Amino acid sequence: MTTTLPLTDELLSKLNNADLVRPDQLLGAHVTQEGGVDGVRFAVWAPNAAHVSVVGDFNGWNPFSHSMGHPHGGWGFWSLFVPEARHGQTYKYAVTGQDGRTVWKADPYAATSELRPKTASVIWQDQPYFWGDDAWMRGRDQGPDKPLSIYEVHLASWMRRPDHWYLSYRELAPLLADYVADLNYTHVELMGVMEHPFDGSWGYQVTGYYAPTSRFGTPEDFKFLVDTLHARGIGVLLDWVPGHFPTDEIGLAKFDGGPLYEYADPRRGYHPDWNTYVFDYGRNEVVMFLIGSALRWLEDYHIDGLRVDAVASMLYLDFSRNEGEWIPNVYGGRENLEAIAFFQRLNSAVHHRAPGAIMIAEESTSFPGVTSPSGLGFDYKWAMGWMNDTLSYFKEDPVYRKYDHHKLTFFNVYRTSEHFVLAVSHDEVVHLKLSLVSKMPGDWYEQRAGLRAFLGLQWTMPGKKLLFMGQEFAVRDEWNHDDSLPWYVLDYPEHRGVHDWLRDLNALYRHSAALHRGEQSEESLSWIAANETETSVYAYVRRDPGGKEWLLIVLNLTPVYREGYRIGAPQAGSYRVLLDSDAGQYGGFGTMQPALDTHPEEAHGQAQHLRLNLAPNSVLVLELA
Repeated sequence: MTTTLPLTDELLSKLNNADLVRPDQLLGAHVTQEGGVDGVRFAVWAPNAAHVSVVGDFNGWNPFSHSMGHPHGGWGFWSLFVPEARHGQTYKYAVTGQDGRTVWKADPYAATSELRPKTASVIWQDQPYFWGDDAWMRGRDQGPDKPLSIYEVHLASWMRRPDHWYLSYRELAPLLADYVADLNYTHVELMGVMEHPFDGSWGYQVTGYYAPTSRFGTPEDFKFLVDTLHARGIGVLLDWVPGHFPTDEIGLAKFDGGPLYEYADPRRGYHPDWNTYVFDYGRNEVVMFLIGSALRWLEDYHIDGLRVDAVASMLYLDFSRNEGEWIPNVYGGRENLEAIAFFQRLNSAVHHRAPGAIMIAEESTSFPGVTSPSGLGFDYKWAMGWMNDTLSYFKEDPVYRKYDHHKLTFFNVYRTSEHFVLAVSHDEVVHLKLSLVSKMPGDWYEQRAGLRAFLGLQWTMPGKKLLFMGQEFAVRDEWNHDDSLPWYVLDYPEHRGVHDWLRDLNALYRHSAALHRGEQSEESLSWIAANETETSVYAYVRRDPGGKEWLLIVLNLTPVYREGYRIGAPQAGSYRVLLDSDAGQYGGFGTMQPALDTHPEEAHGQAQHLRLNLAPNSVLVLELA
């Protein structure tokens, strides 16, 4: 149950001074008692407003019925206790600016909202929910030496009812948990959970930073979804968007008649690419609003971590702006010093208040120390450079891959600089970019072989893993947020084979310390064959730096069969194949290997070698028998 704090000068002063990290326990609509009378206390921050009233079902939406007052000093907080108001009723704030114009605003701290296209907030008293995940919350360990394999899911389009309407949180819960557990993923990352008015924004233009979207049910229904996933041993991450918010009049935009949550100067406060406003990270109440949102999800909804969207757009004042369109910081630089301080405060608060939770940055530049405790303090960072280089390589006609051979080795130059997630997200399979399998050159057989090889590379390189839904069974069409995934294709062996390949990759990744321990150390990856440009063959060893386990991975990334290909072996003896992307069960040809005993002649700087039959566009994972 959410705590309701008393509306005192002391607590309002703490909020004003950035010392109250759960402002939702003070502001918003709280079902409570005053003087022994049941009702709802409304409180809102609108320091520049000339007048504020609360309107809703309880007063016939009459803006002259319940005017709010300034009972607490000069901090700009308005409040009112309404005996007539009750749980489940809808409401808004009628905010009159200094220009005399009145706009009806949704509550920034609303716990839930009406189903779009309606936009009113809903008075919501947390209903009793008995969590069953105590053991999970006490024991969760998502540190750098643990496997982290993330299935990115857009709930509205993962699966739908036969009538094309959304499945509810409770309907989704067992279906999603069973599917993700069967694929051996460790986590899901949920898109579009926070309330947003426009389906086409995919949930990245948020109006309800404290509210699970009502598209799929109530806050308690969302808790059930999280609880169900935890019961299956699956962690839950959410996309979280503190970088910008929509210009919709009902939301945070110009909340009290002028800039409030956003920077006043449009050279900082307006994002031209997305037609959104940028949060003012130098304003204490805004910083507390955002940190409070993060903690609401982590503490009250038992979320295991947040993937922070568009971090680069927050760090740089000139992000996507031309000369003259941005304002330098006090030192004349391009870094947003207030955003940097915000991230440090945010991550410190999260790690203190929600032990075991993780923070992941979608950050596309070389900004230093993103995952350093002395830097921004995130736990992980998306490896955007790895993703761009690797997709660029795999999209090429194999004839030309030899000219870009080292796109696949370049990650080794910087892979130890941060704790990375190798992410292939929704952004890579929309807007005419094609689905992952359709990016691959060749006919349908070659495309599937290419996708299996891509996934084999992704899952055997250092870094945590993320893959967007549908790519695990080779969907041929781009993602459509208005439609369900084409689940019927899993009845076809060619799609089922890719699905099973990813399932087995996940199983090996989770159970092999060589693939997930010590990833940030130099010793975790050693190249055996990094310069076979003419054949586009690669070989490397993955090793647990703190143990004895190691694996040999060999890739052939052209559609050419190579018989008896010599690959240097790090140790003499007999080897065995753990995974082969060309196996018949995965939709491959089923290339047979010769006896996997090493030969004494030197190759690739090793004293002995293996002779392998390398299928076209294939990956082999081997171990010493």
